This record gives sequence, structure tokens and C-alpha cells, in this order.
Amino acid sequence: MIPDLEIPLLRTFVAVVETGSITLAGKLVGRTQPAITHQMQRLERALGKPLFQQDRRNLALTREGEMLLGYARTLLGLNDEIRGRFEAPDITGHVRLGVPDLYAAFLLPSVLSGFSRAYPQVEIELRCSRSVNLHAALQHEEIDIALMTRQPEFGWGTVVREEPLVWVAARDYAVPPSGALPLALLPAGSVYRQHALDALGQIGRSWSIAAVSDSIAGLQAAVYAGLALSAFPLCALGPHVRRLGRADGLPELPSLEIVLQRKPSGIAAAAEHLAEYMVAEIGNVGR
Repeated sequence: MIPDLEIPLLRTFVAVVETGSITLAGKLVGRTQPAITHQMQRLERALGKPLFQQDRRNLALTREGEMLLGYARTLLGLNDEIRGRFEAPDITGHVRLGVPDLYAAFLLPSVLSGFSRAYPQVEIELRCSRSVNLHAALQHEEIDIALMTRQPEFGWGTVVREEPLVWVAARDYAVPPSGALPLALLPAGSVYRQHALDALGQIGRSWSIAAVSDSIAGLQAAVYAGLALSAFPLCALGPHVRRLGRADGLPELPSLEIVLQRKPSGIAAAAEHLAEYMVAEIGNVGR
């Protein structure tokens, strides 16, 4: 019978895989190189299966090692969540969180779920709007914190994640080789819109606006129906769209910085805990 697996062994295993190095993994978990090697041998003996290919210089996983990696990350996540919950102070309060609907749909669900489990007495009021509107709401102290796309006029904030911007279209959409490209975009003032139009201008490709929407749902509808192509952050790609690129005659788009900002006068403990939790967790969503 396989014995109960030890969390430190799984943590070391994940560190070895993610760093690709016994030495770097040792620095990460605070153990010597021989100790790391011994831990991996113990883990393999406990499971009765080799986890790495015979050439240990490349640290390539076996099929069993790949299977264990997913389970190990899940168990470590639960273990750390439990520790965090019991170590956390009893925080209560009401937090007004602003976020564009796109990030609310694709980045927040698992993060807010984890936070709510860790801090069940914190009530979150969610306001979805474009980043420029959220920035104004912060200045007027109508919300406490906001997750937004960085724009030059914002000027401050904690970088949470760098997100590539990519061209998308319906799976069966054929990009016309010439003529005006039909686009579905956010309204004027959107940094997504500006990057898309600037990139097309740089290659001299003409375009026309086929749809304008304040929400990701409206843009998705136009794209899914095959009416237009659009520029989405990479995190918003789903099964109904395909990513376009140079092979389709489209220019590269830049990456965007997603930032978290607090209202100018400062925030209460509940809001600060949510802000720190989001900064720590959102960078890992979907990656």
C-alpha cells in the first residue's frame, strides 16, 4: 500500500520541475542538493514509480511524473490555503472592488472564491466598468480598490500581471487578404482599441469598425458570429475563437500591464487584505 504522501516531498518535487534544476530547487526550498536528491528518491520509492527520465541532467518527467505534477500542485494549493486561513486574523468589513468585466469573467472567479473561503466575514461589492471609469471612481472614492489596465494617465499602481494582447476571430473566419478589416472594438479611449489601430496603421492595413461595445460580451458576440475580428487579452481566449498572427497577415500586438490601485485616502484592513491577495494570486491564473 502506498503511504500517505508528505507535503514537503511534493513541494520539493514541484520546485524541481518548475526550476528545472536540483540546485535552484534547493535554494527555493532551503535544502542542499544532496537533500533534494534524497527527497526525490524517497518520493519515487513511496509511489513505486520513476518520476524522472533516466537522464537526470535534463530532469524530464516520466508519464507518472507528469500525472503527479498536477495532483501535487492541487494538494499544495489546498495545504497553503488551509494554513493561510488558520494563520489569518479575523478580518471583517465591506470592500468596494472595481474591475473591467473582461477581467471579472476570466481572472477573478477562482481568486475571489479562494479569498472568500479564507476571509468569510469580508463582504465584496463588485463594480464592473472600463478602466478609465474605474480610475475616476477611485479618485472620487466611490470604490476602494480597482484592477485595471494600465494607461499613461493613471500614473501609479501595483503591477499584478503582464498580459499579451492578441488578435482573435471565430474558428472558421477567413481573414481577407486585402481591403478593410472589419473590427469589433471597445469605445474610443480604450487602450486595447488604440493598440489594435496603431498596429494596423504601422503595416498600412485599412480597417472599418463593424461593432463597438463597452463589454466583453458584446465583442464576443460579434466575433463568434463571424462579423469581425478583435483584439483580446490572452486570458480571454476560449474554445469559440482562434488566435491570429503573422501567418494571417496581422501585426504583433504589445503586452499590457494589469495594475491594482487603491483610493488616494487609504483603505481599511479588509480592502488591504483583498488587494494583497489579488496581487499574489492573479499572476498565476490560467498559467
